Amino acid sequence: MVLAHDIKDSVVVITGASGGIGAATALALARRGASLVLAARRRNALEEVATRCRDAGGDAVVVPTDVRNLDEVERLGERAITTYGHLDAWVNNAAVACYAPFGEAMAEFRNTVETNLLGVAHGTAVALRHLTDGGVIVTVGSILSAVTVPYLSSYNASKHAVQGLTDSVRQEITERGEGRISICSVLPASVDTPLYANAANYTGRRLRPPPPVYSPELVAERIVRVIERPRAHAYPGSAARAAVLAWRLLPALSRRLAARVADRMMFAPGTAAPTSGNVLGPTPEPSRIRGGWHGVARPLVAPAVAATRLARRAGMFGARMGHG
Repeated sequence: MVLAHDIKDSVVVITGASGGIGAATALALARRGASLVLAARRRNALEEVATRCRDAGGDAVVVPTDVRNLDEVERLGERAITTYGHLDAWVNNAAVACYAPFGEAMAEFRNTVETNLLGVAHGTAVALRHLTDGGVIVTVGSILSAVTVPYLSSYNASKHAVQGLTDSVRQEITERGEGRISICSVLPASVDTPLYANAANYTGRRLRPPPPVYSPELVAERIVRVIERPRAHAYPGSAARAAVLAWRLLPALSRRLAARVADRMMFAPGTAAPTSGNVLGPTPEPSRIRGGWHGVARPLVAPAVAATRLARRAGMFGARMGHG
């Protein structure tokens, strides 16, 4: 479905807009003149982003929202309509993360799943009701929607479930002949956002994103492109697509590599005190788009590159066998 309005005349709801990918997406759309309805738990941080969006050439309103609460998400959708008269796109971006051995930190496990999965379910349901002229729903998933690593069981579970939900809803609206609405997934690998600093952490070790680490602006531009030209799945950067390909074609090797990567690349030297981060409630920090990790430790990605090459060779071999 092509947008009913030009991007400069479009109205877009963005959840998780107080920082990271959500804030970067808001600014990318504002530069194109879009009107934005910004949602997250932290009003002050949202106001900062809204001001930057207005300065960039767009318009923005702020609606503090906890996506776990359906009533609050309903109010978010209603605010978009009462303020701007229509809705063109909805970006499900709100997410939190918890690093812990499975079985520990079960309150954080529950809240991670509720935020990441129920938040998308609530946003998608409300968006479908308000996209009366058609439009686009974009859900920001993760490479961990398809790949798994240890110590992130709640994040893995929620992102896998989000992908299943998104694909299922896409099938439903296709079967009902509702081609006016597009359901899209954007699946990045590691992104330089404050997520790692804000994550719950019960591993006793300092966190870092596994390389290569992409900029949130790169992901934001891909989200904008998907809004303008919808597609079912989009992978910002090459690492996510390569990892998913390797996982599908060489699952046993990929699982072993992922476990090794988790131990060597997900943790920085040193220890860390236990923290619930922003999983159980918002932190008071100001808005930040980046977390200070972009471009670091790229040489450590060599094992993943090797797996990707093996996967591609396996795929080519399979294709030849299929034609033999």
